[in-house]
Amino acid sequence: MTYVVVAEKLSRGELILLDGATGTELERRGVPMNPNAWCGPSVAEHSDVLYDIHLDYLKLGCDIITANTFASGPGMLRAAGIEDEHGALIEQAVTVARAATAECNREGMTAVAGSMSHMIPVLAGTDAVDPSLGDVPEAFEDDCMRHANALNTAGVDMILLEMMYHPKRAAIAAAAACSTGLPIWFGLSVREGSHGGPILFDQHSERSLSELFPLLDERVDAVSIMHSRADLVEPAIKELRIHWRGPICVYPDSGHFEMPKWNFNDVMSPQAFSEYGRRWRELGCVAVGGCCGLGPSHLAEFASSMRHR
Repeated sequence: MTYVVVAEKLSRGELILLDGATGTELERRGVPMNPNAWCGPSVAEHSDVLYDIHLDYLKLGCDIITANTFASGPGMLRAAGIEDEHGALIEQAVTVARAATAECNREGMTAVAGSMSHMIPVLAGTDAVDPSLGDVPEAFEDDCMRHANALNTAGVDMILLEMMYHPKRAAIAAAAACSTGLPIWFGLSVREGSHGGPILFDQHSERSLSELFPLLDERVDAVSIMHSRADLVEPAIKELRIHWRGPICVYPDSGHFEMPKWNFNDVMSPQAFSEYGRRWRELGCVAVGGCCGLGPSHLAEFASSMRHR
């Protein structure tokens, strides 16, 4: 199992290079985003573009690449009227990632991660979920189990729980992911609170990071600060370390979401990302990568700077 290589690096504190964005990179390369399910359905007709994205990250030596499954949960696809394609889309996304790994002779070296979120339909033109759906929409628990099981069936090496910020939905998603027996990395997302520091990403409420701390236990191999503004990462790490003594990973975003598109106008430069990445490594973070808005050029700059240290 490829994850053994990742686990060994975790145990030694060696740098693990994560990949960068997949969904926003598809959009940047001209792939249309679904108005209800964002990038989830794109694998059906644009596997060639997805394949090239994975290749670009693999050629940089990434230790983990992420299958395009973040927005492929049944709930998101239901909103798009294609719920019955859930399993097939996840299987195809993982197959594309595996094929790219083989092409680069990275089998046994690079882990293929399945992305899983507690994402529910988002209001058009915003990054906020539809509040009319309630804290936990009907069928959400079953949707999470179906998503986790589909990732397991497709043969991912690990699951990245991504954009965890709502305690109730995060607990359900985490339980479903952990039930597979696969290695789990728990990724929480933050935004700026009224006090100027990081709070959980929830757009409808100010929530302390500590609300998620009870979910960080022995089931979790690593905790990530991800899909978060880069300048909020360091104070978020400081809060996280009050509770979590295990490996910490970082993969921020840059720009902002306006469902179903990413606004790239204010994306940081590769050089700025590299400077942040080196700082996070100095703080002891074991894995660094990028999320929405940050692509291969950002990862290339950081990887090069680490090689020349």
